[in-house]
Amino acid sequence: MKKTLFVLAALSLSACMGEEPAKVITLSGKTMGTTYNITAVGVPDDLEEAALSGDVEAVLADVNAKMSNWDKNSEVSRFNVSEETAPVEISADFVTVMTAANEVHKLSDGKFDVTLGPLIELWGFGPRKPDDPVPSDEDIEAALAFVGQAEKLSLDPEASVLSKSAPEVGINLSAIAKGFGIDAVAAKLKALGIDNYMVEIGGDLVASGLNDKGAAWKIGIEKPEPGEKAVEQVVSLEDKGLATSGDYRNFVEHEGVRYSHIIDPVTGKPITHWTTSVSVVADDAMMADAWATAMLVLGSERGLEAAEANNIAVFFISRDETADKSAYVTQESSAFEALLKEK
Repeated sequence: MKKTLFVLAALSLSACMGEEPAKVITLSGKTMGTTYNITAVGVPDDLEEAALSGDVEAVLADVNAKMSNWDKNSEVSRFNVSEETAPVEISADFVTVMTAANEVHKLSDGKFDVTLGPLIELWGFGPRKPDDPVPSDEDIEAALAFVGQAEKLSLDPEASVLSKSAPEVGINLSAIAKGFGIDAVAAKLKALGIDNYMVEIGGDLVASGLNDKGAAWKIGIEKPEPGEKAVEQVVSLEDKGLATSGDYRNFVEHEGVRYSHIIDPVTGKPITHWTTSVSVVADDAMMADAWATAMLVLGSERGLEAAEANNIAVFFISRDETADKSAYVTQESSAFEALLKEK
């Protein structure tokens, strides 16, 4: 899914009156099937750009080696193709991601689910071609037999082992691994003595400290208009992660009907409510990433209930049911409203 945010606070590299300018390094590249952009402010003088870039690339390569569903040799891919149903040992990072996934799965009433792979493929967001027929109810039921992480997967975080109920059960980490990767890069920057930074991968991001103007990072949330680049809302971030999930860029059409790529793991079908974009602010990018997906599946009505119950900062953009399809309404949780007041 496409998640788009804008960094609105442009950096000023000039020094204030007589002060030494903060050393700023910006990096960009490709990872996880998308791009990354990093701005580090106040970099130690002895840390060169090439060295920092190498450290970042190493972190991202390690995350891909564990979490990528596109790499056939990754840890998650090996788990998926294994015929073994007995518990297998997994890495500490895999445990961290699965523990977070289980938390969001439980608190979202199963609307966030990493075993969604069979349904993703069935509805044409995997090997199936977009012009293939819409899945039958029988096909959906067959796919649902291997979906439901609470029942199909068993994690023992203390022993660092994971098992599945049947060989066909798999794990798709696309809605949480990107956020984990962002946090892993951020942790590396901290370890290198960099406290002020913004790390973005594929539209999800985490911001720490302040930009070189001494102000919080300002991030713009995109209007849900395909083909446009306009800002709907601005939020100031300091030591927080932010992710936006939307259904307005990735979908298939069949016989004049538009099918969202956001699939409800309970019904096995694409979402049909009017919510089209959800932005979540959390303590880290991993939880923001996962909750943005969960909230989009829930929709604004049920999502706001979950947000208030769990103190989640979330901003919804929905199509206006009373107007034409280009009109939108916005809603925010109490926690998100509090963030706006901090600007």
